[in-house]
Parts: sequence; structure tokens; C-alpha cells
Amino acid sequence: MTVYLRCRIEFMDRAAHRGLRHVALRVTDLSRSRAFYEQVLAMSVVWEPDADNVYLSSGTDNLALHQISRGELPAYAASPAQLLDHIGVILDDPDAVDRMYEAIQATIASFGGAIAKPPKQHRDGSYSFYFSDPDGNVIQALYEPTISRRE
Repeated sequence: MTVYLRCRIEFMDRAAHRGLRHVALRVTDLSRSRAFYEQVLAMSVVWEPDADNVYLSSGTDNLALHQISRGELPAYAASPAQLLDHIGVILDDPDAVDRMYEAIQATIASFGGAIAKPPKQHRDGSYSFYFSDPDGNVIQALYEPTISRRE
């Protein structure tokens, strides 16, 4: 093992980062996606540097939405496969998962999204449901016992 690799591993063992809190998505319709994340996940715009990019946050995270250019759009036609399995939002407890499910179930389609899977108890004690954004990116609303109540 080289010195660089040994230092890198030791650095990462100390968990110097604060978690995966930034996600960037390329989208086919920026205004539609912006409305979805503002209305369905109550995120707020923190920066809009130009007409093709917007950055949103729920307070402890950062979501970047980048408009796919018109010339590239044909390459992003709907595909039956998706390399990104899902992203997730953490909720405080199972009741919060159910409340969120009830809150968005009736209106999510009006923002271009859909419920993908209803609430379910998982083997590890977590509880969640899945929904998709206007571009088909799947989002898990998750209560996860080991991290949901951490600050």
C-alpha cells in the first residue's frame, strides 16, 4: 500500500465528512422539476445563477437541478433502465413517513410525479415509501432507526 492510500484510508476512518448532502440532477424541464421539489418536498431556492440552473435546500442539504440543453434532450429520451436507483429524504419516525405519504398522495401527479411504492416496514426496522419526480428519479421517504433522530 502506498503512503497516499494509507493516509486516505486513515482520513476516511475518522468520518471527516458530514454525510452525502448534495445531489445534482440533470432535468428535462427545469421549471417543472423546480416546482416539484418546491411543492412536494417543500425545498426553497438558495441560488439561481442563470436560467438553466437552480439550487434548492431543505436546510441541511443541497439539490442542484441542471437543465439538459435542447441539443442533448434526444439522448435523454425515456429509458426502461435507470442507473441511479434512488435518493432519499430522512424523516423523524414512521408516523412522519405516513403523514408525508398522505400529504403528497393526492397532489403529486399534478407536479409531474407519482407514488412508486406505498409505505412498507423493512426487515432492518426502517419504514418508507417511494415516489418519483417528473424525470422518473425515484425518491425514498425514509425513517431509518440509526440515523433518523441524529442532529
